[in-house]
Amino acid sequence: MEDGPATVLVVDDSRTKRYLLVSWLTRAGFRTLEAETGGEALDRVGAEPIDLVVLDVRLPDINGFEICERIKAAHPVLPVIHVSAHAIDVVDRTQGLTRGADAYLAEPIEPDELVATAHAVLRYYQARKRAELTAERLARLADTTIAVHSAATFGKLLEAAATGAAEIFQSPAAVIAETFDGDCLAGVCAGPDTAGAVVPWTVDDTGVPTGATVRLDDPDAWRLVEWPAGERLAVAAARLREDRAPLYVVVPAGVNMPGMPVLRQLAQAIAAAVEAQRSYDEEHRIAVTLQRSLLPRRIPDIAGLDLAVRYEPASAQTEVGGDFYELVMLDGHLLMAIGDVAGHSLHAATVMAELRHAVRAYAVEGHQPGVILHRVNELMRTLLPHELATICVLLVHPGTGRVRMASAGHLPPLLAVDGRVEYLQHSAPLLGVRAARPADLEFVVPPGATLVLYTDGLIERRDATIDEGLAALAGRATEVDADLDAFCERLLRELAPPEIHDDVAVVALRRH
Repeated sequence: MEDGPATVLVVDDSRTKRYLLVSWLTRAGFRTLEAETGGEALDRVGAEPIDLVVLDVRLPDINGFEICERIKAAHPVLPVIHVSAHAIDVVDRTQGLTRGADAYLAEPIEPDELVATAHAVLRYYQARKRAELTAERLARLADTTIAVHSAATFGKLLEAAATGAAEIFQSPAAVIAETFDGDCLAGVCAGPDTAGAVVPWTVDDTGVPTGATVRLDDPDAWRLVEWPAGERLAVAAARLREDRAPLYVVVPAGVNMPGMPVLRQLAQAIAAAVEAQRSYDEEHRIAVTLQRSLLPRRIPDIAGLDLAVRYEPASAQTEVGGDFYELVMLDGHLLMAIGDVAGHSLHAATVMAELRHAVRAYAVEGHQPGVILHRVNELMRTLLPHELATICVLLVHPGTGRVRMASAGHLPPLLAVDGRVEYLQHSAPLLGVRAARPADLEFVVPPGATLVLYTDGLIERRDATIDEGLAALAGRATEVDADLDAFCERLLRELAPPEIHDDVAVVALRRH
């Protein structure tokens, strides 16, 4: 109707009266359809796009009042005008309006009165349709806003944005934005009830001002999806800061209302989510860079031993964590250590760095693992009295495979030999707790055996116990890959969740 003349269905069993009504409405610019019975009228209303029904009260098969009620039950906003040459008293008018009619005309009807009444009820009909469509789109806009702000990654955000735009406008849609690294990506969706996807794309941002603007553009400039044939595109650009690249939301122009208010709001909402995601990604990159700078920069090359390390920071937060490891040769022995400081924050990373350097310092002095942990614990209790940490320290002789180990509440190392696995239990209190500590554990790593140290992020799950996690690790470690790096990678792939909520460190040693 908004793109052409309104369609009026004229329902009357009198051919002469129907002819007159159709003639008056046609001359006034309406498109008309005809029905002779109530049943035919109901069939046409359900099957064809109709904007107004002009309905006789007296029909041969169904009462006009009942037909009106049934039309309104299925199409509440579709206007109905009753016309009648017989039911013309106040009771009839009252019944007709009460049962759903928008107007009631009694014969003799003047042509101008019919046309004016039709225009009047259609104005209300159009306004109500726009209001209901706007309300529906705003509800979908709210859902889309939640979805884009909940997205875990930049790509997922663009997928959610494009899918949401397609649902809001019931049309193909594209959303284009730039990552904080400067990569321009487009989320595209072919239509409602269709999954979104992300593809690379480039846009010329020249002249795009700050704020939200909307322009019409040719489909050739945005060949991202199959757009409706012969229709221009509405391109909303939202730029929150002068130093940031703008975001674009592209949909067919025909689906928008005058002023395109919902499209503008959608672009601004997605731009806010994109800005937050950019900041998050940038902070996470800085945090990870800082965290890695506090860990060993290289793995020592030791005759007779293979070493491999995997470290994955938590992907669900920007804060740096407290997981750490150590691999360094001291006086012919390999110092191995792995630990975890409680918490995720810059402070936890600072404590982690202090503990790691303290372990190295006491090891350089020639102390055995148990003494190292005792001195580190005293240091923590004096300088960091409110901190807790777990740690496992080992001194390995590469030639003989002899190991001396002390633990402070850390998960037990795993020893894999010829398809058999064993956890090396050494129960002792956490660092930060004053309590008696057991003697060091001594054992030998046989030739061909693999020793695995790890932090709790590898095996802990919210839906499983710690024993189930240890059993899962033991099952995966019965077979050790020829490439030790590939083995550590496989452990992370098979045991760590897709979105890592806690840092994961894995250190593996294999004796030739």
